[in-house]
Amino acid sequence: MRFRFCGDLDCPDWVLAEISTLAKIYEKVLKLTGDARFELGDVKATVAVLSFIFSSAAKHSVDGESLSSELQQLGLPKEHAASLCRCYEEKQSPLQEHLRACSLRISRLAGMGWRVDYILSSSLLRSVEEPVVHLQLKVASALDAPAQPVAISLSADKFQVLLAELKQAQTLMSSLS
Repeated sequence: MRFRFCGDLDCPDWVLAEISTLAKIYEKVLKLTGDARFELGDVKATVAVLSFIFSSAAKHSVDGESLSSELQQLGLPKEHAASLCRCYEEKQSPLQEHLRACSLRISRLAGMGWRVDYILSSSLLRSVEEPVVHLQLKVASALDAPAQPVAISLSADKFQVLLAELKQAQTLMSSLS
């Protein structure tokens, strides 16, 4: 069976397996009893399945009613699905904004510096007369990660190729948005 919150694909087996755990934990939370002791594995599995469901639903722009229906088809009781979907609907827009900010990002450019050296001559060579471009990039691997410096030295020809390709990529990305 295909589900919209899974991108119109079959629901992963691990999600199917954790729906019943989610229903059990939900019941325990509703009772608010002191004897409801959660095992660490159950808590981790529940967080993982909720994270998957909410992020996948937001990624595929699934409305709350459809998500509720699909969760019920997977075996989650109607009351639980309705409650989860109310929370999802309230936070759907901020979640989608966060996913957009994090998507397709391998790393983030936090800063950049540059320098051009033009060597007229050297004790080793008679005449060089070729500029060298030095780029100092500050790259962060994640949103909250500290930036790490990356140094690059390019000949003038290689720099011109890099610049032309970056401009081409920028034009292409501008046309997509």
